[in-house]
Formats: sequence, structure tokens, C-alpha cells
Amino acid sequence: MERDDRWTTATLRGTRLLAPSIREFTLVPDDGATAYPTGAHLCVRLDIGGRPALRHYSLVGAGPRDGAWRIAVQLAAEGRGGSRAMWALEPGARLPISHPRSHFELAAGAAEVLLLAGGIGVTPLVGMAEALARRGARVRMVYAGRSHASMAYLDELAALLGPALTVRAEDEDGRPDLDAIFAGLAPDAEAYVCGPIGLLTAARRAWAAAGRPAARLVFETFGSSGQAAASDFLVRIPRVGREVIVPAGASMLEALEAAGVGVLSDCRRGECGLCALDVLAVEGRVDHCDVFFSERQHLENRRICACVSRVAGGAITIDPPWRGDGRLTPGAEGKGA
Repeated sequence: MERDDRWTTATLRGTRLLAPSIREFTLVPDDGATAYPTGAHLCVRLDIGGRPALRHYSLVGAGPRDGAWRIAVQLAAEGRGGSRAMWALEPGARLPISHPRSHFELAAGAAEVLLLAGGIGVTPLVGMAEALARRGARVRMVYAGRSHASMAYLDELAALLGPALTVRAEDEDGRPDLDAIFAGLAPDAEAYVCGPIGLLTAARRAWAAAGRPAARLVFETFGSSGQAAASDFLVRIPRVGREVIVPAGASMLEALEAAGVGVLSDCRRGECGLCALDVLAVEGRVDHCDVFFSERQHLENRRICACVSRVAGGAITIDPPWRGDGRLTPGAEGKGA
């Protein structure tokens, strides 16, 4: 899908409680709810503690319903405030949203497709399941969550997929056996995975161990799902003589932007790597929440994705690819991971 950078304003038609901590929002854009690729998401502009912020939410379903787009938001008590801001909205609220964007599209033609969802990561996979069912494709879905009560869209998916849906509630069934699941797939099967970073990491390991092509494992993560609770930390930027405090309620990228330190960015989900910064020193532990870098690169701690990753209890010294006058340093344009 070609990137669509247009923005519009939407009216919140209503909300629906899907689980104790998950609420669905029905949004009616001023310029009409157009069709979108499966797996697409919206950017929403919010005011969080007096600061402007962007949050990304996957669209639910294979297309608009009754002239509206749907998203689902999980209330995160220890998050950065986006979910609390969304849950505070009342029907009739007006909010700026982007047109649908997609980095997680469903390809056509695979002999067999596995959909693997973890928690709120089910949201983009609902539309994929609908699209695959309409095609008559060979599809299997494994949906994992902490408990049945915490899992959204169970009834809809059960009605849609029947025995092709496997539900794994951790409090009753334990975690899914990814090695066994992948072993049961056709040799040319594709898998689409969406969920917390732990599920993504486990899926990548099991997929590689099974000898399957990396290109046939497509994934999306929710970047705020790190290994440690968010806390304040300090960013030192000796190149420009600056120090910036990153509060628990903001990402490193947001804090740098608010301080006037420009950082290139795009996905803000830890997937594209555009906001990656060189790391000079760390006091504390880096909580890498991206899926752009490999596990080996995470252990090396040489670079960090500013949009989702943070430092647990300490400080980080970075060397950004700019000089302080807003221009990139020589050679930085082509610097890779």
C-alpha cells in the first residue's frame, strides 16, 4: 500500500466494552470511511497531560462498517497515557486521525495461512480472518491471551472460523506450543503474527528453528509492551550539549521532539528503524521493544529505536545523526543497522 499521509477529523459515534480492559471505538471520519487494506492502522492525535502525542491503533474488520471505522484500545494502567486519554472520550468527541496506513498487509496466494494473535494483537487479525474466510482460503488461527475473559472478539472469530480457531487462555491452557504449531503447517505456509514483544520473539525463534523462510513470517507488535514498567530516564546528547528527561508517560522520541531535538521517524511502532540512534553509553538496562533489530543487536546495545525502547532505571548517552544546526552529519544518510 502506498503511504497515505492525509489527515481528517472524526466523530466518535460510540464505544463498546469488549472485555474488562478493552473498548471498541466507532469513528466516523468527516470525509467518509473509505476501504482499507487488511492489517491497516490509524494514527490518532491526542492531548496527554498537556502534551500533543500520536498513538497508532489497528483497524478492526476487513473494511468499514455502517460508514465508520473501528479500533479497539486496551486500557494500560502502566502505559504512557494514550489508552487513558482514549477511554476518557465520550460519544460525540472530535479527534484528528490519519487516513489508514499499512505496514502489515495480507498477501494473496499462500496455500495455507496461520494467524497468531496475542492479547490485543488480535485487532488487525480479525480483518485478515474475515478476508481469508471470504476467499475460501485455507486458514488457521491461534489466539492466545491471559484468560478467556480478557480476550476480545472471541465469539465473532468462533462464528467465522469454527474449528479452525484455537484459543489458548494462559490461566487454563498455558502458552501455545509454537514449535508444534509451526511443524503442522504446509511447507509453503505463511504466518501473520501480532502481539506483545515476547510473542514476537518466541515466534521468530521457533520459525527459524523450523527452517522456514523468514520472508513467510509477517509480524506486527505493540511497541509499548516492554519487559519493564515505564519509568523516567535521562538522555544525554553530548554532540549538541543537551540533556533531556524522558518521563514515564512519554516515549524517548516524544521527549526529544518536545525538547526541540529533531529525530527522523515514521512508523512509531518499532518496526521501520528510521528513528534508530547510536548508543554511546548506558547506565541501567535498555528495554528494547522494537522488532527492527535482531536479538544479537539488542544484546550489543549499539543502537536504540527511540519510538518504543527506553532505559529501565538510569540514563543513556546517544549520538544522533545531526550536528545541532538541523543538518545530518556527512554519511549519516546512508547509515544502516
